[in-house]
Amino acid sequence: MEPAYLLKYEYLKRVPVTAGNFQSHDHYEIFYFHEGKGQYLIGDKIHVLKPGTLIVMHGLTLHMPKSFEGHPYVRTLLNFDPGYFRAASEHVFSINPLQPFERLRNYKVQLSMEEQGEFEEMLRKLNRLYSAPDAVSHERFRVLCLDALFFICQVLMKPVTEEAGFPSEKEQHVQNALSYIEKHYMTDIRLDQLQENLHINKYYLVRIFQEVTGMTIFHYIYRRRINQAKILFLLDPEKSVTDICYETGFKNHSHFSKVFKQWEGKTPTQYRRLVKSQF
Repeated sequence: MEPAYLLKYEYLKRVPVTAGNFQSHDHYEIFYFHEGKGQYLIGDKIHVLKPGTLIVMHGLTLHMPKSFEGHPYVRTLLNFDPGYFRAASEHVFSINPLQPFERLRNYKVQLSMEEQGEFEEMLRKLNRLYSAPDAVSHERFRVLCLDALFFICQVLMKPVTEEAGFPSEKEQHVQNALSYIEKHYMTDIRLDQLQENLHINKYYLVRIFQEVTGMTIFHYIYRRRINQAKILFLLDPEKSVTDICYETGFKNHSHFSKVFKQWEGKTPTQYRRLVKSQF
């Protein structure tokens, strides 16, 4: 039986990912890239993936991985409920092992060759313990998860310089569009507006945006609005559906409900009711 705190552990997963499949959840995530070529869109930023890329993520932020046809895409994913690790370490350690997630929320770092070797050995041991049938191995798995979290803390305590630039001018244009949308998604964004502010032909932007992200510009805007609505429901379950509808950029309640249900499988009212039941 899988431990209650562990939502997903996938070691050396090689299956390509479908472009346009945005995710959002209220759990923490560790993503490590072993081999190949890929991108990870988190919020309004495109992260280029290389062997040794480590991403820590506070899962509520809209995120989407992307693999490239003809290239391998090998990663390990650990998705977990932080409650267990917070409770386990609260009275034992002087350092909070969840600090990177709570302080940085979403962050990418490129591990050195030495760090890659150490972390990949941890992942191998985690996989062996996770696959073992006995209870002692499962307890050792939990302890090693804590060690992995402290390893990440140690790595991120060092001065880190973000890698500058993108492999192509095209991806930089899409990054600029994402940054603009992040600031204005709650307003009525039009293609002419993007063209004027980003100084790029709107038809060219439409084409390269879908090529890089796997979705249209307006598909992305609606996903960003729905993700923000989910965050607002979690932060304030008493807030009305109508208020959240307008705060996230929708012009009317019926359109908001239709889009929300399309992507979340339930209406905003049903989602709000579910959130309130958890408090």
